[in-house]
Amino acid sequence: MKALEKEQTWREKVRNIMTFKYLSDEELDKMVETGSILQYERNEPIVREGELDHHFFGVLSGTVSVSVSEAGGKDVFICALGEGEVFGEAGFFLKIHRTASVIARDRAVVFRLERTELASFIRTFPSAGNKILLITIYGLLKKLRAANQELAYERKADLEQSDIDDLVGDLLSEMEGAVR
Repeated sequence: MKALEKEQTWREKVRNIMTFKYLSDEELDKMVETGSILQYERNEPIVREGELDHHFFGVLSGTVSVSVSEAGGKDVFICALGEGEVFGEAGFFLKIHRTASVIARDRAVVFRLERTELASFIRTFPSAGNKILLITIYGLLKKLRAANQELAYERKADLEQSDIDDLVGDLLSEMEGAVR
């Protein structure tokens, strides 16, 4: 990881993150000043599952991969995030361990904001803080809805016990008929 200078280019990229889209120019300048612009190289970890971390991240350029560890230690790919997308929102609200790992798929630049930095920003700009928190909650609800839809789809694909009983019964009937 390498910290980058906060150039005008990065300021506009921060504005393109939905979380910060509705900030005034003054609020956005303070937000960029408050956070960090970090560059990660290909396959470099940004967040590790299980670590205690209170940072929020917005992707300014490049792509990152989100994955979780399976019981056998195998990583399961969840999704890829690109420019303008965010991760680590729960760090704004809770002191919890990370539920997933995030690595740079290629060279990626991210905007990183720590919970205490956000709290300080909200004290200075309460109206902007409300916008940020409402958009963050909205984003989390969208992610929850997508996860629920995926879970419902997976459950539909699962066979019910009665379906299995019927299949076994049909198979046994066919075998009995073939034996006669």
